[in-house]
Amino acid sequence: MSYQYLFARALAANRQRLHFAAHSHHLWPDASYDGHMEAWDDAARMADRKWDRIFGEVLPEAQRHVASELSLPDPATIAFAPNTHDLLVRIVSALPMAKPHILASDGEFHSFRRQAMRWAEAGRITLETVPLAELAERAARGGFDLLFASQIQFNTGARLGDIDQFAALAGPHGPWVVIDGYHGFMAQPTDLSGVADRLFYLSGGYKYAMAGEGVCFLHAPPGYALRPEITGWFADFDSLEAQLGGVGYAPDGLRFLGSTFDPAGLYRFNGVRRMLAAESLDTPVISRYCDGLMDAFAAARPLPGMEALPRAPRFIAFRGPDAQKWQERLSAKGIVIDRRADVLRIGFGLYQDFEDVQRLVKACR
Repeated sequence: MSYQYLFARALAANRQRLHFAAHSHHLWPDASYDGHMEAWDDAARMADRKWDRIFGEVLPEAQRHVASELSLPDPATIAFAPNTHDLLVRIVSALPMAKPHILASDGEFHSFRRQAMRWAEAGRITLETVPLAELAERAARGGFDLLFASQIQFNTGARLGDIDQFAALAGPHGPWVVIDGYHGFMAQPTDLSGVADRLFYLSGGYKYAMAGEGVCFLHAPPGYALRPEITGWFADFDSLEAQLGGVGYAPDGLRFLGSTFDPAGLYRFNGVRRMLAAESLDTPVISRYCDGLMDAFAAARPLPGMEALPRAPRFIAFRGPDAQKWQERLSAKGIVIDRRADVLRIGFGLYQDFEDVQRLVKACR
C-alpha cells in the first residue's frame, strides 16, 4: 500500500530527494495546495471582507478539527497563532506573580528553552530544569507556578508518560500545566477529554498535521489565564469591557489571539483534515502504516556503531560519535535526515513507502 498519490506535487518537485525527516518539515500533501489557493482566492474575491469568512467559517472549522483530534469537549477553547512561541509568551504574561517559578524538563525545544533562559537571565522568572525521568517527582513536591513539558521530546523522542498525573497538580491559581504537544499531535492518539479543564496544550501544523507553518494552536482551559498581558486587538472582539473603553478579552480561547495574521495556514490545515477524512486516514491508521515502515528499517540494522534510542511516534533516534558523518554521507546521496548533536533522527510519514525504506537501507550500507 502506498499513499504517495496524496503527495504528488511535493514528490514531483524534487524526484531525486529521499526525504526521511517527517518529524521536522513534513512534506505537504496536495490538499494543502488546494487550501492555500482557497485562501488566495478568498482574499482576491472578498478583499477586506475575507475576515468575515475567516472568523465565521475557516477558524471555527480548524477549531473543530483540533478538538476532534484531541477529544476536547469544546472547540471554543482553541486559539491560533503563527508559532507556539507567541502563545507561550502570552501564557506566561498572564501569570499574576512578579517572578513566577517555572519547572521544565531539560530537553525542551528551543521555542521554550531559549525564551525561558533569557527570562531567567533578566530576572523575570526563576527557572528550574530536571531530567524528564525526574520531572513527575519534582513536580509533585510543589513550589512552582508553571510546569512546562513536552509530550514527546524533540531530540530523543522520550515520552512524558501519563499526562493525567501532571494535570492533577493544576489549578486556576497555580500551578499552570503546559504541555508542548508538537511531536504528539497527529503522531499518536491523544485524548484530553478528562483533563481539558486543567491543562494547556500547544501544537501546530508544521509536522504531522502536514499543514506547514503559521498554524499553531493552544487549548486554554476555562478559568485559567483570563487576561494575558501580551495581547492583540483580535482578542477582544465584542467584549463588554472593550465596549466600555477598557481592555477586554474574549471569554473563550480567543482571549489568546494576537493581531492581524496570515490565515493561509488555517486553510491548508482544513484542507488536509478534509482529505484525511475522505481517505479514511485517522491518526491510528497513519500510525500503523508508519510503524510498519519503521519496523522494516529497524530490522535491517543499517547504522552500525549507532545506539538506537527508545522509539518515538514517527521517528527513530540513534546516538553515537559518528552521527555527523552519517548525516553528511547520506546528504551527499540526496537523503534528508537530521541531527541534534550526536543524535540522528530519521522520521517516517505517509509520503514514504517500503521501496523508499529499502533505498534508505541500501544507501546506509
